[in-house]
Amino acid sequence: MPLNIDLQQILLHWLNLAILTGGLYFLLFKPVKRFMEQREAHYRELDRQAADKLAQAEQLKLDCQAKLDRADDEIHQEKVKAQQAAQQAAQEQMEQAEEQAKHIVAKAKAEAEQSRERAIRESQKELRELAAQAARKLAGQPGTDPFDQFLDLTEGGSAHAKR
Repeated sequence: MPLNIDLQQILLHWLNLAILTGGLYFLLFKPVKRFMEQREAHYRELDRQAADKLAQAEQLKLDCQAKLDRADDEIHQEKVKAQQAAQQAAQEQMEQAEEQAKHIVAKAKAEAEQSRERAIRESQKELRELAAQAARKLAGQPGTDPFDQFLDLTEGGSAHAKR
């Protein structure tokens, strides 16, 4: 053989290479490939679980936000009710105060009217007494005209009052 090439040796090397490749395929490649597929499936499952948990968290966030919004609305409504109650209480107090003021004014008017009537009665009583005194004095002085005496007496009383 030229170049010292033996065809039998080449075929044996090829057969040796095929056996080595087949053995390594069954011993190493298949288990490594199976391990990689399992690992990929495991990470896909983790990714799916993470996505599910993220979706649940988003839903929980939306639920919480809705509850907060409802709570804000309830707080606003309660605040409006409290303001209305305060305004109503203030209105009632104003009405009571006005009623008391009217009562006080009516009482004051009644007292003023009573004082005025008392003053009128007292002044009428004093006038009667003065008239009675004047009449007694006039009746006690004979020979003079009672009317002139009365006028003199009233003028004298006014003059005394002016002094």
